[in-house]
Amino acid sequence: MKKLVLVFLLCIATSIAFAQQKPRIIILATGGTIAGEGKSSDRAGYTAGKIPVSDLIGSIPSVNAIADISGEQISSVGSQDMSLEIWKKLAIRINEIFSKNEADGIVITHGTDTQEETAYFLDLVLPHELPVVITGSMRPATAISADGPKNLFDAITVAANPKSKGRGVLVSFNESIYDSRDVTKTSTTKVNAFRSPDSGPLGEVYDGRVEYYKSSVRESAKEGPFGINKNTKLPKVEIVYMYADASPAYIDYLVKQKVDGIVIAGVGNGNFSKAFTEAIKKATKANIAVCRASRCLEGRVVLDGETNDNELGTVVSDNLNPQKARILLMLGLTKSKNKKELQDFFFRF
Repeated sequence: MKKLVLVFLLCIATSIAFAQQKPRIIILATGGTIAGEGKSSDRAGYTAGKIPVSDLIGSIPSVNAIADISGEQISSVGSQDMSLEIWKKLAIRINEIFSKNEADGIVITHGTDTQEETAYFLDLVLPHELPVVITGSMRPATAISADGPKNLFDAITVAANPKSKGRGVLVSFNESIYDSRDVTKTSTTKVNAFRSPDSGPLGEVYDGRVEYYKSSVRESAKEGPFGINKNTKLPKVEIVYMYADASPAYIDYLVKQKVDGIVIAGVGNGNFSKAFTEAIKKATKANIAVCRASRCLEGRVVLDGETNDNELGTVVSDNLNPQKARILLMLGLTKSKNKKELQDFFFRF
């Protein structure tokens, strides 16, 4: 009888030890389509950010076998309403979680419209080795074929996997794993809405398995100079879109508003018209940082290509799209206004 009791107690102890070995994953919810609620399961219309994080977790009970899950509601917005304040709130909370050893990994649920921007911002300011994985969905939780539960399950699987450490902030979507710097949304409605046009995905997650095929060679926040706290004030940087016969009036307006930086979403190799060139000269003479990016989906903007950047006083985004160039320019300006130093940031991060 005593032997049976000892065996029973040993089994319990082993079970407890096994349970304690499961990774601790905290889900930080911000809203978005993944938490969207529609009036009809077979229609596209819905309201983003209606479903709480507890219900999202409840939609995938099998995930409890791979991780200890808890959730926090950071915001409840569609990602078109994502803000710098929510970015700061996320960064501060993630730093707190890791510094207090509250979790082994973090998953952020987020709307897809600005998901890539939040991912890149966090990648630049979070100096941690532990995984941070962002995901969302293209269809609301109430849709017939909602993709949110699968994407969330996959993101948790990625965050719980030891191979995800030291890779910066990742985006997990439609069974692919992307580097936050390179990923962008390329479809308005399809479930395979994300791509990394220049480099492709880092790996994939399928059937509970995580496989990586490559790593980013860019510097991470751990080596970088950027950081965020509650007192951080981010510079004002705007984007101006170039197109045939575009008016430079908005550039002139931004100069009068004394913004800190302007990103030009140029044509082709970050090019713009003679009228834009004259307006940009006024901006750089007013000590406003101007970055040339491109509205093209792929490719680099070449320093001193068709445009003489040295003469004009501009920097180039390398292969960052305009919305991500804005983020790096904002953070870069918290450290320096020197053109050479700003350009170095774009080639390093």
